[in-house]
Amino acid sequence: MAHTAPAWRPLEVRPDTAGVPATPDGLARFLREQDVAELLTRNKAVVFRDFATGADPASYDTAADLLLPSRLSYVHGNSPRTKVGRNVYTSTEYPAEFEISMHNEMSYSHTWPRRILFCCARPATTGGATPVVDGALWLASLDPEVRAAFAPGLRYTQNLHDGMGFGKSWQATFETEERDDVEAFLDGTGAQWRWLADGSLRIGRTAPATVEHPVTGTEVWFNQADQWHPAGVGEEAALLAEMLPEDELPQSVRFADGSPIPAEYITHVRETGLRLAVDVDWRPGDLLLVDNVAAAHGRRPYTGSRRVLVAMSD
Repeated sequence: MAHTAPAWRPLEVRPDTAGVPATPDGLARFLREQDVAELLTRNKAVVFRDFATGADPASYDTAADLLLPSRLSYVHGNSPRTKVGRNVYTSTEYPAEFEISMHNEMSYSHTWPRRILFCCARPATTGGATPVVDGALWLASLDPEVRAAFAPGLRYTQNLHDGMGFGKSWQATFETEERDDVEAFLDGTGAQWRWLADGSLRIGRTAPATVEHPVTGTEVWFNQADQWHPAGVGEEAALLAEMLPEDELPQSVRFADGSPIPAEYITHVRETGLRLAVDVDWRPGDLLLVDNVAAAHGRRPYTGSRRVLVAMSD
């Protein structure tokens, strides 16, 4: 089926367009005069550029406090990250040579952040853009057969090891060493879970493939099926899927009724999202604020020592 080029792009705010000095204080002044929630809902993603925001941690914290109502921890997150500040993390530690497909952060979970704030501390030598895609456009661009198949929802399964094994440990995932803390968290999520004999934790949860935006009511593609399915992951993960039974993989996904998702559906979803995405190329100090329901994000491959930080908010 034919598709037109995406008309949507993130809004770009610069000192000259904002009418403020090209400094962190200038950005803070601009933000204090804005209804940030309305600005983000209207634009889905906003880039703040040339404000020297990354010059020191305090300048980032000031902007983050104005853009994020409350910073969330990355509890139950499945991406490899390192905590580097007050609920500030490395954006991902997934190997640089691999592309990260489009996704809404923690859409597999019972709750997810409403806003995501990226900050470029150090751009890549080459590549490393953060692509963003309009979730409504992504949904509308999928083949009707695929949309219909995903409509009843998905079943995600996680296997979190006890400190040694493939994927993430339950300790890193839940930022605790105490099983009681993990159980207290999971008891309120609607997930099914159990501790296994080797000390690992298995979690299963059914979730929708689409959701309605809480403000606009627009239906958007909202899941991470292609990142949990062997057909949508990197070569090493695909090899692991050939070595282990599906129910022992670090993460896997099926349709909500337990039936397998065809590989060609996953490929179609992944390639459609990446094709429609708009790249945000990084400069030092750039900020990117994303409405995590209205827009999905990813990462292009890169070379060099790219360092992009992320914080999240409800």
